[in-house]
Amino acid sequence: MLTITEYLTHEHRECDELYAKVEELLKKGQWEDAKRVFAEFKTETLKHFQREEDVLFPEFEARTGIVMGPTQVMRMEHDQARELIERMEKALEEKKEKEFFAIGDTYMILIQQHNLKEENILYPMCDQHLDPSEMIQKMGNI
Repeated sequence: MLTITEYLTHEHRECDELYAKVEELLKKGQWEDAKRVFAEFKTETLKHFQREEDVLFPEFEARTGIVMGPTQVMRMEHDQARELIERMEKALEEKKEKEFFAIGDTYMILIQQHNLKEENILYPMCDQHLDPSEMIQKMGNI
């Protein structure tokens, strides 16, 4: 049986791979392909955030009573990541390569630290307190 940790960690890796592909394409000067893959990266990343914010976090908070802890920090970091994604998208649209990579570096630092906290602290707590198969099914509906 798949755990919440395994399910969501896999999504982190998929998003990371899409972002890396965008950078690769930009380094080759393939702007249109980069825009297409970036759109997929953005969609998948925002869907991942939505799964956590609409399903996992509320269920965790309801079950544990912990509402001002890790889920609150994760929501704030999601907001920061969303803002950086918007800024990267704008730089991509305007073909500002240096700006895109500079914002992307900030994004990667934020998201790697964020993912480590989720994967090593929050997700294992969720696996302890919630039914993984039920949570995965609910998140999969988003």
